[in-house]
Amino acid sequence: MNAAQSSSTIRPHTGPLAWLAAVLVAMAVLAMPGRAFAHAALVATDPADGTVLTQSPAQFSLTFSEPVSPLVLTLVRPDGSQLALTSFRLKDQTVEIDNPETLKSGTHVLSWRVVSVDGHPVAGSALFSIGAPSAAPVAGEAVDWTLRAAIWAARLLLYAGLFLGVGGAFALAWLAEDRRCGQRFVAAALLLGLVGAPLSLGLQGLDGLGAPLARFAAPTVWKTALETSYVWTVLIGLIALGLALLSLAGPSGLRKLSASAALLGVGGALAASGHASAAEPQWLTRPLVFLHGAAIAFWAGSLAPLGLALRREPAEAKVFLRRFSRAILPVVIALAASGTVLAIIQVEQPAALINTSYGRLLLLKLALLLFLFTLAAVNRWTLTAPAEAGDTEVQRRLVRSIGIEVAIVLAIFGVAAGWRFTPPPRALAIAAARPVSIHIHTLKAMADLSITPGHAGEVAASMVIMTGDFGPLDAKEVTLVLSKPDSGIEPIKRPATKPGDGTWRVDNLLIPIPGRWNARLDILVSDFDLVKVEAPIEIRGE
Repeated sequence: MNAAQSSSTIRPHTGPLAWLAAVLVAMAVLAMPGRAFAHAALVATDPADGTVLTQSPAQFSLTFSEPVSPLVLTLVRPDGSQLALTSFRLKDQTVEIDNPETLKSGTHVLSWRVVSVDGHPVAGSALFSIGAPSAAPVAGEAVDWTLRAAIWAARLLLYAGLFLGVGGAFALAWLAEDRRCGQRFVAAALLLGLVGAPLSLGLQGLDGLGAPLARFAAPTVWKTALETSYVWTVLIGLIALGLALLSLAGPSGLRKLSASAALLGVGGALAASGHASAAEPQWLTRPLVFLHGAAIAFWAGSLAPLGLALRREPAEAKVFLRRFSRAILPVVIALAASGTVLAIIQVEQPAALINTSYGRLLLLKLALLLFLFTLAAVNRWTLTAPAEAGDTEVQRRLVRSIGIEVAIVLAIFGVAAGWRFTPPPRALAIAAARPVSIHIHTLKAMADLSITPGHAGEVAASMVIMTGDFGPLDAKEVTLVLSKPDSGIEPIKRPATKPGDGTWRVDNLLIPIPGRWNARLDILVSDFDLVKVEAPIEIRGE
């Protein structure tokens, strides 16, 4: 081989690696802006969940762990009728909601549906009573499995377009030496992505509003979808898909430039929204998602064109195979490293791999990846060299093996699409750490009691006490008494201390089991005046 031939063979090898280096540079751009946000979790409500009020409140409020955008706010009356709450204000992480009517006696449900910064809808409800509790009205609704299946399928189409389509276009432009074998497959994957992108955006609006599939074309559905961060994923994804289509035609230089920009677009689309990209710390998670997405596209997208080239043009496919085998090792290292760090951030505790739906999906994905990595290693170190040497039998085995790899990749995409419906353990931990609060109001005294975290285990209680007419109450002593007669737990009495910030506290309090507890405050106003106020409080399971 002469020097010119050697140069023409080696120069293309550095192309993919150079553009992967460009990915790393571009990650810095994504990391620059942005405040750190996590998946939204409800922190507090006013009225507090389970509170019994003496009169109708003038407004309600919902406080979250991050800023949110309300989608649907509803008050369900004791008779089951619903009142849409359309007047609200956003103040930092709190949604203040006006109450348009005087509420009657009984138990009401404040139902809310908001969209968090990561683009995913979050919903819940809080119960409170006026005068005395009554049978709680039904506020929830059955899961719309048809809508969920449609959301999953649309995500799968989008993933096919971004990873198999865009990644395949990059492989054809940089690794296949401008050969067109596998181009129809790549074009088909890109078209699937172009269909899946707008579908998934519209379905995002339906999911945000909790609306059925029949309302897919409603303007309010699309308006809602356009107000979520997911719109950026779809927009960047559409640009990447368009650039990849452009790279399938035209001169070599334009094809490489368009394919490279499209590959960067895959990383940008995934980093624009989603659980992982919204996790803290943002300076780390967004670049890692960017790198992870680009690496997946490079690897997964190269498989089908390579397999088709080996099957149809085995002699000409040798260069393609050699370039891919040389470039894939650093790509897989980047893929595995970024995925590992993101998984640690999302899962936090090893037990969450078993105890949460997200963790179980992650275990399934890891099992598929282990199979995929093993198969890829066999291909790389056992079959590649004989296939490059022209062994036709090994080439056929390699084609079959690549086909299996593609099938495993599709299965991994299906698992990843299921994460849309499973909040990560990181978000569940935020929700579990939020306090439970009650407001107790009597003629002689009133109190706000908050227990943090609001689940069984070791907690801390904070109390603010006042007179029945909202005046200051300078108590000599305050004792917290918790009991659960239905479980055979007699009163647990703990004296409170006054740290000097206007509250009374009980630290290192152990609540053994979840459920409805009776909370009582014994307030010693003077040597001869002891006021007792009490109300039920719901303690969550861990």
